[in-house]
Amino acid sequence: MAKQTFQAPSGTRDFYPVELLRRRYVEKLWRDTSIRHGFAEIDGPTFEHLDLYTVKSGEGIVSELFSFKRDGGEKDFALRPEFTPTLARLYAAKANALPKPTKWFWQQTCFRAERPQRGRLREFMQWNCDILGEQSPRVDADAIAVAVDLLIAAGFKPGQISVKIGSRAVACEILKSLGVAATDEALQQALVALDKAAKLRPEDFEAECGKAGFSGSAYRERARAIESGFATGSTEASRVDVSSIAALRTELAALGIADWCTLDLNIARGLAYYTGIVFEVIVDGERAVAGGGRYDNLIELVGGPATPAIGFGMGDVVLALVLQDKGLMPSDDELLDLLSAPSASYRPQAFVIAANDAADAGVRPLVAQLRRAGMHARSSSKTTRNVGKLLQDAAAQKSHRAVILETADTGKIKDLTTQVESALMPVADIVATLRI
Repeated sequence: MAKQTFQAPSGTRDFYPVELLRRRYVEKLWRDTSIRHGFAEIDGPTFEHLDLYTVKSGEGIVSELFSFKRDGGEKDFALRPEFTPTLARLYAAKANALPKPTKWFWQQTCFRAERPQRGRLREFMQWNCDILGEQSPRVDADAIAVAVDLLIAAGFKPGQISVKIGSRAVACEILKSLGVAATDEALQQALVALDKAAKLRPEDFEAECGKAGFSGSAYRERARAIESGFATGSTEASRVDVSSIAALRTELAALGIADWCTLDLNIARGLAYYTGIVFEVIVDGERAVAGGGRYDNLIELVGGPATPAIGFGMGDVVLALVLQDKGLMPSDDELLDLLSAPSASYRPQAFVIAANDAADAGVRPLVAQLRRAGMHARSSSKTTRNVGKLLQDAAAQKSHRAVILETADTGKIKDLTTQVESALMPVADIVATLRI
């Protein structure tokens, strides 16, 4: 018999030891960042019933899937192109027994039957982080902070990557003020037109907007006033209600990541299931490393209760390329050291609580500081100021220690195993002490 030679299928990758170390490094960045932010890991099947994907994305997605059917009358199946539908199914099945909010992350392989190109393959790793069961600017900021902290851990600076944030609610208010009909169909068509702005010449963008029933230049004029106000912390209304994005900016500032973020009201992420804040992580002004947003209707769509939710996804292909391009992918020797280093602690290392209303302003900034210092830190979602109940919450979440803030700048550390409590100290000393 003649010898045959075989190659990997187009759009897939072979991983020799060094290449696999690089992927393991990306996976470690993902997992450690997720755990530091208090997310629990979940997983699900590699394939699902085909209609789970079409109920979220419509019949058009079928052409992008590796789908198959078994004899015997079973439904069509498809290899997962993403994890969000599976996550929604998992949450819907146990919604009443799950905490509010629920914070889940996932990182595994996905499959897309698309034409391979640079940064887009048929088989790839993806990282998802989702927060379900709570709707507030705080939660929106928390989701964005996970992506930003990943980038910080990878060595990026604010000037290299930016998080472009859009608001479908604000965009729709501007569109309606410009004459777009207040129907889901008309607004969705207009949002899809906006999403094409970065890919089209100005005259072509204007033509797309015209087809959707509004003036692109008029939209940009009104959007720019709001975007400028977001950058400066102003609440310039520009004839529409911008209180939601003003509140989001306040939360981003509290987490120390406002410098990474810009408001771009052309970012709409045309998928119909997005309902509010949307965002994309952009490199060099044009290339998306990650994207996501609020999807408050999806859990209900797959049979669960009405549940607010926000999340994002990041693929390993583009991230690895960007790390290489920016000189941030560690050398082979560095990879061995980094992958041999301890991983993030699954048990919270610090649980930050406020002893009074005055101390509350210090909770989120301190949690953010601790996470960037490499620690798994959490705070309570409860509104009570009863320190005893908050300490019970910390113990229930298996935290090693609690930080009890007496003011926004001072607090005590309490060991939850020995019950020993430190003296009052400045926040900077708290961070240094917990690092030891």
